[in-house]
Amino acid sequence: MIISEEKFERVRSLLRGKRVLVAFSGGVDSTVLAHLAQGSATETILLTVDSTTFPRTELQAAIDLAGEIGIRIKVIQVDELSSKEFVSNPVDRCYHCKKEHASAWLDMAKQLGMDVVVEGTNASDMRGHRPGTLALEEVGVLSPFRKFGITKSDIRGYAKEAGLSVADRPSMACLASRFPYGTEITEDRVRRVEEVEQGVKELFDVSCVRARFHDNMVRIEVGREEREKLFDLMRLDRLHELAKSAGFKYVAFDVLGYRTGAMDEVLDPSTDQVE
Repeated sequence: MIISEEKFERVRSLLRGKRVLVAFSGGVDSTVLAHLAQGSATETILLTVDSTTFPRTELQAAIDLAGEIGIRIKVIQVDELSSKEFVSNPVDRCYHCKKEHASAWLDMAKQLGMDVVVEGTNASDMRGHRPGTLALEEVGVLSPFRKFGITKSDIRGYAKEAGLSVADRPSMACLASRFPYGTEITEDRVRRVEEVEQGVKELFDVSCVRARFHDNMVRIEVGREEREKLFDLMRLDRLHELAKSAGFKYVAFDVLGYRTGAMDEVLDPSTDQVE
């Protein structure tokens, strides 16, 4: 894949000579952004938010990855469930969540004496329903990839050329995205879907999975190229038991497999996004 070096040079120019705090999830977007900052900024620090909706495995992966790329990381706690706007799960839930996270990033940046806070939203992310973007703009967090038109494929191409271990890592969204709008988000419900997702990964050896919450039913999405892995009768029986122990009565599979924004399809069913 040929990547647009000019676009990435614009990111480097934006960060050059600055003390940069990178909002870091450990995904390919924030990792590439951290790599770019590391090579151009005066100082780079990674900041990861530990919250109820951030999977435990993802938190540890982010910490491990920071060590791999050799950049200092800080982890802070944010209690999203203390926000009534978040818990009630309105259509603009991501706005309220991003506003709270971004405020925490900026507070930490001020404490550390950093010049700028950046995060990894890319140009491809702007398809569909993205209320969180407005929150970032309002508080002054920069999104260089979006600003310079850098797409997900551009970022993966850069990661491969740079030899970053996350180059092919599947996209990950916070666990709040597993709940239909209007469905209350609680710590118990979040842990239940997290338990099922981890179980599906281990049982079927899939890398991309979402466990969507629908009251007493959990709807499973896996990567489209991984769907055939699900057709194992013994493992399906074990999954039923796992889901039952997590408090679900029924398990369903989404035949289309994973696609970005599956929970947003109710807003505009004609704009299904499949990646």
